[in-house]
Amino acid sequence: MKRILVVGVTGAGKSTLARALSSRLHLPCHEMDALYFTGPQWATNDNLTDDVSTLTAQPGWVMDSLGYPEVRDLLWDRADTVVWLDYPRRVIMPRVLRRSLTREVLFGGNTETWTDWLSREHPAWWAWSQHRTRRREIARRTHDPRFTPLTTLHFTHPKQTAAWLTSL
Repeated sequence: MKRILVVGVTGAGKSTLARALSSRLHLPCHEMDALYFTGPQWATNDNLTDDVSTLTAQPGWVMDSLGYPEVRDLLWDRADTVVWLDYPRRVIMPRVLRRSLTREVLFGGNTETWTDWLSREHPAWWAWSQHRTRRREIARRTHDPRFTPLTTLHFTHPKQTAAWLTSL
């Protein structure tokens, strides 16, 4: 495990696990949302593909994302391991709601506002509505012959993930 993608639905704990893996395996960790959202008003990175290409050309890394569409194949082509956090809604929704209610400063210095809750792009709405779609996309990719050389670790409960992490 040198080039690791930590994938799953919103709220699964991808960033937390990626940081833990980074620490244990002494690999740099890159947060996809921090690469994507780069400024106020949720400004996005016009150089995302170049930035991700540069980072993933390195011999080792941990990335916490399935990947935005423009870099998804690049990430999957360059990874050697996929850690899939495939948790049910009853696990992820409390996490997403708790994170949204704390109003912590997020990527690019942005914070969620109460009016953001009205948008279908809000993490709570997104996590709920995209749960099934995201799971299908990850399952499709893990069974795609193009990506079957990847080692895929599939965890369906946080206790499984914690036990595995402890074993490293």
